[in-house]
Amino acid sequence: MDTKIEKEGQVPKTTDVDAALEYLNGEGTTVMTEINEKALVRKIDWMIVPIMWACYNLQYLDKTLINYANVMDLQQDTGITGNQFSLLATLFYVTYLAFEFPTGYLMQKLPTAKYLGANVILWGLVVTLNSAAKNWAALATLRTLLGCFESAVAPALILVTSMWYKRSEQPARVGFWYVGTGTGTIIGALTSFGFQHYESEVFTSWQIMFLLFGLITIAVGILTMIFLPDNPMKSRLTREEKIWAIERLRENQTGIENKHFKMYQVRDCFTDPQTWLIALITVTMNIPNGAISTYQATIIKGFGYTSKETALLSIPSGIVSGVAVISGGISAARFNARGPVIIILLLIGGILGGCLLAFSDPTNKGALLTGNYLTNVIGAVLPLLYSYSAANYAGHTKKVTMNAMLLLSFCLGNIIGPLTFRDADKPQYLPAKIVVVASTSAALATTGVLMAYYMWENKRRDRLYPRFEHEENIEFFDLTDRENKEFRYRW
Repeated sequence: MDTKIEKEGQVPKTTDVDAALEYLNGEGTTVMTEINEKALVRKIDWMIVPIMWACYNLQYLDKTLINYANVMDLQQDTGITGNQFSLLATLFYVTYLAFEFPTGYLMQKLPTAKYLGANVILWGLVVTLNSAAKNWAALATLRTLLGCFESAVAPALILVTSMWYKRSEQPARVGFWYVGTGTGTIIGALTSFGFQHYESEVFTSWQIMFLLFGLITIAVGILTMIFLPDNPMKSRLTREEKIWAIERLRENQTGIENKHFKMYQVRDCFTDPQTWLIALITVTMNIPNGAISTYQATIIKGFGYTSKETALLSIPSGIVSGVAVISGGISAARFNARGPVIIILLLIGGILGGCLLAFSDPTNKGALLTGNYLTNVIGAVLPLLYSYSAANYAGHTKKVTMNAMLLLSFCLGNIIGPLTFRDADKPQYLPAKIVVVASTSAALATTGVLMAYYMWENKRRDRLYPRFEHEENIEFFDLTDRENKEFRYRW
C-alpha cells in the first residue's frame, strides 16, 4: 500500500509497516541488559563484518587490478594506447552509474544478502575472464560488465549496516568494511610485485593475477550467499537475540526492512536538500579519489621508479588509506559527528597532499611521494558519507534511492577523475594534480553547508514540535525522516 503524506509530521494510517514490527508482533518482547547488548553486538560483528570486509576488499582490489596490470605491460601485450587505458576506467564507472537505480530496486525486492552474493560471483567470473583478454574490445567489454555487477556492493553493505547497528555505531562499522580499500591496495601491490618475478611463454604475469583473484572472488561470493543473513529476523541468532537486535534499533527511527516499493519516498528523496548536498560532496571528493586510485601506480612510476619499485612503493598508500578510514570512523562514532571529521580528512588529503603532489619540485621525490600517499586520505571521506546515508535517511524506499544516488555521484566523480590524466601531460600530469586541490576545496565548503543545514533543520523541528507524545512503534512505521516529527539528523 503506497501512502502519501500531505503534511510534515503527519503519521500515516497504514498496515504497510516495517518487517521488524511484523516480527515483533508475532514474537513478543524481552528485557535486555547492557551486558547482554555488548555481547550481542560482538556476536553481530563477528557474524557480518568479516564478510562485508571481504566483499568490499575484493570489490576495490578487482576494479584496481588493471592499475597494477598497467605497470606489468598490459598496454604493450594488448596493444592499447594510454588514452584507451583511461577509457577503461571510464567504462567501468559508466555502467556502475547506469545500474545503480535498477540494482537498488532489485535489492529492495530480493533478499539483500543473496543478491549481493550473486553479484560477487558474477563479477568474480568477469575478473577471471580478463586473463583471456588480448585486445581493446575484450578489455572494454569485460570492464563494462564489471561495473554492472560491482554496482550492487556499496549500497548493499550500507543497507546491511543500517539493519544491524545504531546510528552511533554505524561510522565505525562502515569504516571496518570500507578499510577493504586500504587492504586491497596493500594486497594488490604485494601481488603485483610477486607476479612481476614470474616469467612464462604461455601466460603473462598479469593474466595469472586476474585468474587468481577472479577465482578467490567467486569463492567469497558463494560464502556470502551461505553465511551473510538477509536481515536480523532471518539470521542465525536465537529467538531472544533477534528480538534484542531489533529492539535496540528503535532509537534509529529508520526501520530495518520493507519490501514494498513506495514512489512517494522516491520523490521525498529527490526533493530533500540533504540529498543534493551529499551528492555534490561525493562528486567533488571522488574526482581526485578516482584519479588517484586509477593512476596511483602510474603516478609513482612517473617519479622515475621501475615497475618492481613502483609495486612496493604502492604499499604505503594502502596503509595510509586504512589508517585514515579506521581513524575517521572511530572518531566520528566517538564524538557522534561526521562533518568535522570529513573536513579534517579533506584538509589533510586534498589540500596538503594535493599541493605537495602538484607544486613540489619535480626532482624532490620525497615530497612527491608524501603528497601521493596523503591523497589516499581523501578516500576515507566516502565511508562517512555512506554513514550519513544510513543514519539520516528513513523509509526503506527512500534509503534505497539515496544509496543509489550516492553511488551515482561516486561514479560521476570517478568518471571525471581519470579523464584529467591526459597523455599530453605526461609524466608530471600537473593539470590533473591541480584538479585534486580544486575539487577537494569544493567538497570541503559543501560539507560546511551540509552541517549548517542539519543544525538548522533540527532547531526548526524543536521549535515546531516542542512537546509531542511518542506514538508507539512509530520507529517501524516505515516513515521517511521528513514524515517523522521525532526524527533528528546526525551531523
